[in-house]
Amino acid sequence: MAKIRKRGGAYQIDYVDPGGKRVRLSFKRKKDAEAELGKRVSLIAEHRYLDVKKDYKTTLSELIKKYEENFGAQRSFDRWKAFCLKNFEDYFRPETTLSNIRYVDVETYQNHLREKITRQNTVRANSSINREISCLRHLFRKAVEWEMMERSPFDRGKSLLLKENNARLRFLTEDEVKRLLDACSSHLRDIVICALNTGMRRGEILSLKWSQIRNGLIYLEQTKTDEPRQVPINEELARLFQEIRRKQKVGTEHVFTYSRVNPMKGKPAGTPVLNVLEGNPVSYIKTAFWAALRRAGIVNFKFHDLRHTFASHMVMRGASLKEVQEILGHKTMTMTLRYAHLSQEHKKKAVNLLNGLTTSEKPDLSQNVTKAVK
Repeated sequence: MAKIRKRGGAYQIDYVDPGGKRVRLSFKRKKDAEAELGKRVSLIAEHRYLDVKKDYKTTLSELIKKYEENFGAQRSFDRWKAFCLKNFEDYFRPETTLSNIRYVDVETYQNHLREKITRQNTVRANSSINREISCLRHLFRKAVEWEMMERSPFDRGKSLLLKENNARLRFLTEDEVKRLLDACSSHLRDIVICALNTGMRRGEILSLKWSQIRNGLIYLEQTKTDEPRQVPINEELARLFQEIRRKQKVGTEHVFTYSRVNPMKGKPAGTPVLNVLEGNPVSYIKTAFWAALRRAGIVNFKFHDLRHTFASHMVMRGASLKEVQEILGHKTMTMTLRYAHLSQEHKKKAVNLLNGLTTSEKPDLSQNVTKAVK
C-alpha cells in the first residue's frame, strides 16, 4: 500500500511497483512527496508505469554496448576497462535489467573481488578493487545521464572505496642495481638503464621514438596525466642512445627494438634466403624482467619501482623535491613528498655547516679551506 511517512527532516514515499519491488524515496517538502506519489500511483493504475521507468527495460548488455561506443577510444580502455566490463557481464549477467541491480548487489560484488585470487595466487590489492568499483560507478552514472535508468545503485548507500596503502616505496640499492643489470638480457638491460636514468614509465619507454629525442631532452607528449613533459638526458643515457643508434638499421623509428633471427641462416647454399626482420619495437618485457629479478636474487620488486629507484637516488644525491616532481611529471607535490625522508641526512650535513655561528668558540675552518684547495 502506498504511503508517506516523516523520517527526520524529510518525507518518504513508500510503495510497491508493478514488478514487486518496494520503492522508497525521500523529499524535503511534504507537498513534493504527495505530488510524486500521486503521479506514480496513477501511472501504475493506468498500466503506464513501465513506460516511464526505462531501467525496467534496459539490460546491462545494452548499457555496456553504449559505454563502449562512447569510451572505446580511450587509451586505457583495451588495457583495463574492457577487462572490467567483461567481469561485470560475467557476474551480473548481460540480460539483467538495470532495475534489478541494487546497492546490495554492487556491495556483494566488491566482496567477491576481495575474495578473488590473482594469477600470482595472491589476494587483490585494495587499489585494484577500487579501480574496478570506480569503473562500475562510472558506468551507472553515465546510464543516468543517458536516461537509461533513473538512479544509480551507488546513490543508495555509503562509498564502497577501500582504504589504500600508498606508502610503499621500494627502490634498489646500488648493489642491487648492479646485480639486476648483470642479470638482464641485452635488450632488457638497455630498457632498465633508460628507466633508472629517466624515471619514465614502462609504456613511455617502450613507445619511445627517435623523433622525441633532441636538444638533450626526451619530449613526452602522451603521458599518464595527459600533460606533456620533457626529461633531461644525462651523459650515461646519451652514450647508450648513441650505441643503440649505431647498431640499428637506418630509418628505424623506435628506440628499443629487436631483430628476429633469420631461420635460414646456416642452410645449404642455394636455399632461398629470408629477409631478417629488423626494427621491431619491444612491446612485452614482463616475463624477461621477472626472470632477471630471479637471477639477481631481488624480491618484492616491480618494473614501476625503477621509477622509485630513480627518484630516491636523485633525492639522496642532492636533487630538490621540486626538480624530482617536474621530471617525474607529478601534478602535485603530494606524490613527490614520499621521497622527502631520504633527504634528511643531507639536511643534517647541511646545517652542521653552521656549527660555531652562535658560540663564542669559533671553529677552525682552515682545515676545510686546505681540503678545498687540495
